[in-house]
Amino acid sequence: QVQLVESGGGLVQAGGSLNLSCVASGIDFRSNAMGWYRQAPGKQRELVAVMTNGGSTKYAESVEGRCTISRDNAENMVYLEMNSLKPEDTAVYYCSAPYSDLWGQGTQVTVSS
Repeated sequence: QVQLVESGGGLVQAGGSLNLSCVASGIDFRSNAMGWYRQAPGKQRELVAVMTNGGSTKYAESVEGRCTISRDNAENMVYLEMNSLKPEDTAVYYCSAPYSDLWGQGTQVTVSS
């Protein structure tokens, strides 16, 4: 069974940090690009960060320098470290294997001002 399960969301004050984790099962993790996306209320889902199976990364301009994506292929895990959080980072964050169109259920991140 294919599953992507996120954890680590929560409520944090502006300027704070959160670390999101995602464990994947039922997929060829090493062969997949893995990413984090987010969707704020009333807005479309957008890319936050993605890491290819070769380790290349791409970040949204809005999070560049504040977020770091990483992966552990031995554990089928992908992480998103978020620092200097802003209220506009508030959203549901989704783990994804985007080129396989696989998505987790999402984890809420709320940043208070």
